[in-house]
Amino acid sequence: MLPEIDLLRPKTLPEALAMLAERAPAAKPLAGGTNVVVELRDGHHGGKSLVDLSRLQELRGIQRQDGHIVIGGGTTMTDLLMHPLVAAHGSPLKEAAAVFANPLVRNRATVAGNLVDASPAADTAPPLLALGAEVELVCQSGSRWVPLHEFMVGVRKTLIQPHELLRSVRWAAPLPFRSGAAFYKVGLRKADAISVLSAAVMVECDEAGNCREARIALGAVAPRPIRAAEAENVLRGQTLKADVIAEAAHLAAESTRPIDDIRATAAYRKRVTEVTVRRLLTRVAETLGR
Repeated sequence: MLPEIDLLRPKTLPEALAMLAERAPAAKPLAGGTNVVVELRDGHHGGKSLVDLSRLQELRGIQRQDGHIVIGGGTTMTDLLMHPLVAAHGSPLKEAAAVFANPLVRNRATVAGNLVDASPAADTAPPLLALGAEVELVCQSGSRWVPLHEFMVGVRKTLIQPHELLRSVRWAAPLPFRSGAAFYKVGLRKADAISVLSAAVMVECDEAGNCREARIALGAVAPRPIRAAEAENVLRGQTLKADVIAEAAHLAAESTRPIDDIRATAAYRKRVTEVTVRRLLTRVAETLGR
């Protein structure tokens, strides 16, 4: 049975921020509700008030702005699947949205909700990390941009303050050199499953075919979604040959800190991380070589 709780329904973003500021930390934001309602039901939600953001159009939308792709925090997984800008400039994010839970949840779950919940297995985190994304946190006194790799600090812990909202996410649209990206999620079944592990890669090459920039992001293999920095460094300045890819994949696996749980052992996660990263980088290399 759900506990008694005040439901506040602001009509504008400034009104929502005022409600959070007035009642923080007892007030919690509510968007799609796919995480918050479960926490309420299980008795794990400590707030006394919910601020309903679901009707705030200021928090939704996908656009290209000042060289960036900008996604409102209230944008749903279904929105990600349908929008041409995400398909063109954020393909790993679209791939992640396609395997996010089930259609009913995708219609409700929001980008901000998935990131703020900060699960180590958050499906949108690895692709957004691979894209080099940053998040915009807003409150009554202003806003700030935080790189996503700094935003998540631990298991279900982020830098967001009780009076702040995650208003948007953005990443730089591809520049005029060759690039490729890919995502893959390993789960116990094909749909509606929490990740055993997930991985996303992004590679940008110069005109000579050498790797100019590389980002490798991993989920469900550490206390928070992570970047594999040493593996990325191996790729920079190199062509994506099999031996280079193999070394990067091995270093990516070595960067993990997996645990044993009901879904998989730590050893399995580490081994499959190496296999998955190698396959993703090989796929990107084949795409860039065409």
